[in-house]
Amino acid sequence: MFDQFKLPIAAGTADNALDKLTLPLRIELWNGEHTDLSPDPPRVTIRIPGPGALRYLRSPSLYSLGRAYVEGAIDVIGRAADIIDIGNALAAWSAASRDEHPPGFLAHLRQALGALPGARAHGGGHGRTRERERDAIRYHYDVSNDFYAAWLDPGMVYSCAYFERGDEDLATAQIRKIDHILKKIDLRPGHTLLDVGCGWGALVLRAASRFGAHCVGVTLSENQAALARERVARAGLQDRVEIRLQDYRDIDGRFERITSVGMFEHVGVRQLKDYFARLSGLLTADGIVMNHGITSTDPGGAATPYGGGQFINEYVFPHGELAHLGMVIKAMQEGGLEVRDVENLRRHYARTCAIWTENFERNADLLRTLTDKRRFRIWQLYLAGCAYAFVHDRISLYQIVGGKAGGDPAQIPWSRLYMYA
Repeated sequence: MFDQFKLPIAAGTADNALDKLTLPLRIELWNGEHTDLSPDPPRVTIRIPGPGALRYLRSPSLYSLGRAYVEGAIDVIGRAADIIDIGNALAAWSAASRDEHPPGFLAHLRQALGALPGARAHGGGHGRTRERERDAIRYHYDVSNDFYAAWLDPGMVYSCAYFERGDEDLATAQIRKIDHILKKIDLRPGHTLLDVGCGWGALVLRAASRFGAHCVGVTLSENQAALARERVARAGLQDRVEIRLQDYRDIDGRFERITSVGMFEHVGVRQLKDYFARLSGLLTADGIVMNHGITSTDPGGAATPYGGGQFINEYVFPHGELAHLGMVIKAMQEGGLEVRDVENLRRHYARTCAIWTENFERNADLLRTLTDKRRFRIWQLYLAGCAYAFVHDRISLYQIVGGKAGGDPAQIPWSRLYMYA
């Protein structure tokens, strides 16, 4: 956090000089020289193996620093949370003092960097097609099931948990999240439920076994579908749960309840109206739909600052896009859905990501055997970076409950009491 590092952020003032920048950071050069940016012991060390890597420090951003680390151009040693804190501090300082040339160690580096070629520019996005969307999903989710199992809860729930009191362990909080969703949609025995983006099947398994629903879960990830089907078979729920490897645009039928948890971020901002129209078309006249997803906190829809969004787009979620809450509600209404309830779970996702980060670091040795060095570093930064972004309100998480626009008022509960029964 900026305060703990005594970082002066006053854009356009002399206070941005490097000699005022105090961070528990050590920078080590290839020739053995190093500098500490604080009299306190360093919590993070950046090792620069050769002059070519200096270009990443010319104007450090979350993207340039993250890219340098992921591609092996630099090494970074420290706890993931500390790495993200200091990376954000450097990026914020760089953005605030971009036009200054302060004295000191990095000023010398900046002069040297000026003669070096710049880093490769980030390529622009490509048009959205079904094939690209499918490939993007499989790039992220088909790492391996064992990889995800090493840091998720036993139920393999890869979305924001729900902490009723704040002291629950992750497994308990994930079960409570699923129950919170199923109570919000007033799921009852015999209801038909569609879960769009079902992951490894935790929600449909719970909906069938505890609530007596008949469920269809769809995903584009082959790994997720295979394990979800295995879990359904082990639970003896083949008569109540069907797992499909299917695009949401190809689903037929009518469902009394529809859930979408952590999926609509992959749809694309321009496609949101059509996405919600598709869900509306699959919903029965008195049905209930719930969308649980990450949103941008910038009303203009900009990515997270200091290059964080650029890093996510290139390395973590290709073709992923975050819409502002206002845009989501507008798209739902345009798609034929009436918004009935909105809940902010930003604090819950900050805690969820922090626990995932702790699990990831605790099981780092195992995880290194389950994937390559590059992907290990991507997920290491991604999880800790998301925890930071949720804490600092750069992104948020909303659960939105709705029904058919213009539906019978008699079908709508008078209050939210039923959700907590």
